[in-house]
Formats: sequence, structure tokens, C-alpha cells
Amino acid sequence: MTVKRMDNVGIVVEDIDAAIEFFSELGLNLEGRAPIAGDWADGVTGLHGMRVEIAMLRTPDGHSRLELSRFLAPPVAADHRSAPVNALGYLRVMFTVEDIDDTLERLSKRGAKLVGSVVRYEDAYRLCYIRGPEGILIGLAEELGRSPAG
Repeated sequence: MTVKRMDNVGIVVEDIDAAIEFFSELGLNLEGRAPIAGDWADGVTGLHGMRVEIAMLRTPDGHSRLELSRFLAPPVAADHRSAPVNALGYLRVMFTVEDIDDTLERLSKRGAKLVGSVVRYEDAYRLCYIRGPEGILIGLAEELGRSPAG
């Protein structure tokens, strides 16, 4: 059996409101926000007494989602927010944007910091990494040489 699709990427945050605002500025749309707890949640995560608030955001094309989670219980076990790009098990999320310079300008007003520099990969992309809310590593890619229709 093959995978049907990738449903979402999950990121644990401390300040879910700031993270929602940041990813909304990037262009994602908030689908919903809800508290999660109970036996089924404990069972799926393996965390007894788990209580979490989640927010689900969808990309404008409707194909991808980002799940933000703020754990209320049990306490957060580890903090990987400042890990470098080459840390084992470290996650980053990459988004394709229309205009990387405009995106950087808008996100910098919400605290985004450029990790290195904006680089050009052949004639295909302009790319960069930024640190978003709480140090989350986010990749941005601007496609080059394509018409607006794709």
C-alpha cells in the first residue's frame, strides 16, 4: 500500500497566538483551533494526562497543512528551537513564495531573522532560511523563470 498524501507537519510552540499571526502573515489560513485531551489523545501520543491546544493552518493552494501545538500537560520535554540546520532529527518547513524579498520584509516585522543569505540555485530558485517565531527554522523558495500561471 502506498501513502495517499502527507496530511500535515506539526510544530510545538509556547506562544500559539504569535505563531498563528506569523504563519497567517506568511499566507496560511487558520482552519480551526481546539483543545485536545482524553484517553484517545493519551493513547495516540503515549503521554498520560496530555492536554494540548492545537491550531490547524492550511496553505493557500489547499494541499498542505501546518499543525501548531501548545502543550499544557505534561511539561515540554526538550527544546530544539535553536538547533542548527544539521542537527539530527531537526525539522524545518519550506514554503514556496511569490516574492521572497517582499515576504522577508513582511515577516521581519513579526520577528523573522535571516539565517544566512538569500541565494540563487541555478536558474530555478532563490532560497533562504529564516528563524520564525520561537526560533522555528523555515525555508523560503521563490521559483524563477516561471510564468505567474505556473
